[in-house]
Amino acid sequence: MIPYGRQDIDQKDIEAVISALKSDWLTQGPSIPKFEKALADYCGVKHAVAVNSATSALHIACLALGVELGDTVWTSPNSFVASANCAIYCGANVDFVDISLDTGNMCIEALEEKLLHAKLTNTLPKVVIPVHFAGQSCDIRAIGKLAKDYGFYIIEDASHAVGGKFENTPVGRCEYSDICVFSFHPVKIITTMEGGMALTSNETLAEKMMQLRSHGITNDPSKMQSASDGPWYYEQIDLGFNYRMNDVEAALGLSQLSRLDSFVETRNKLVAIYNEKLSTNPTIVPLSLASNIYSSYHLYVVRVDGIDQAQHRYIIESLRAKGIFAHVHYIPIHLQPFYQAKLPQDYALPNAERYYREAITLPLHPKLTPSEISYITDNLITLVDEIASKA
Repeated sequence: MIPYGRQDIDQKDIEAVISALKSDWLTQGPSIPKFEKALADYCGVKHAVAVNSATSALHIACLALGVELGDTVWTSPNSFVASANCAIYCGANVDFVDISLDTGNMCIEALEEKLLHAKLTNTLPKVVIPVHFAGQSCDIRAIGKLAKDYGFYIIEDASHAVGGKFENTPVGRCEYSDICVFSFHPVKIITTMEGGMALTSNETLAEKMMQLRSHGITNDPSKMQSASDGPWYYEQIDLGFNYRMNDVEAALGLSQLSRLDSFVETRNKLVAIYNEKLSTNPTIVPLSLASNIYSSYHLYVVRVDGIDQAQHRYIIESLRAKGIFAHVHYIPIHLQPFYQAKLPQDYALPNAERYYREAITLPLHPKLTPSEISYITDNLITLVDEIASKA
């Protein structure tokens, strides 16, 4: 079976992990701040906070921005549920902004229209979480302008997009946002086995997230309420969590980071091969990419224009039967039963729902070969032509 995504581990990665395992530090050690600094430097941002998952990073990002009961957070429906759940963890309400069918990202026009209505009804969001779907940055500059106009914070969910760029600027620089979050799950661009990172240029937000990732405790005398009892002393000054990354994971991440650019370059070359081979069939539509964006291509997604739910399932099941692990990213979050129970009965996001009926994720990872792409595209085109002939 050709997987839709997989990690790429080399001998240097293995040696980095072994070295960490042989060291005196397995949990909180020197690899963590090294990894944080290296990624912060790569992105050109001041602060990075390593945690055990991107979900944890999203949660503490919301908390650092003061999201609480009664607040509202908006995000994209075209994402994994963590992009919305992080606000629910804080007691906030969640609403969604429809996507652009061409990119799978939050639609700027839909966001602006929703903000205009929310201002009239006094229901503006506290935070907006745009998702850089499949590795392609949203128009974060336009979202940043709207944030200034309407007074909301921005958390970039860039779980897919480490190594990507917006207007020649690395995703993660936080030029137009308050916090940016990356994921290092094994199918992502680089991996720490499990893990995530929250980046920010705001020192206060960084300190808050560092505190929240480790039970809300501090050993900084300037933050304590009482005089220290001795060098062992610490105080819990907030309700935090055990969201820490361990040193073995950070060592792997630091090693993987050295190959980030080559991973992204390889993914872009593979996508070019995909696009060329699929260009012969106008019904198969890859996600479009704006000229000012360099995608890290965590995923390669196409839409089969005009197919229905049964045809969508037939194509994916047929590809899997041929050893091609086609997948779907994502089931729109607002269609999940948990969220349907919280939203009005007639709630609809037409683009996200059409996208879900037509989208197919095809395999993409650095070890994928051109001959495998030919096999995948030949089978997909044959299936699409078969459906068209029966129409």
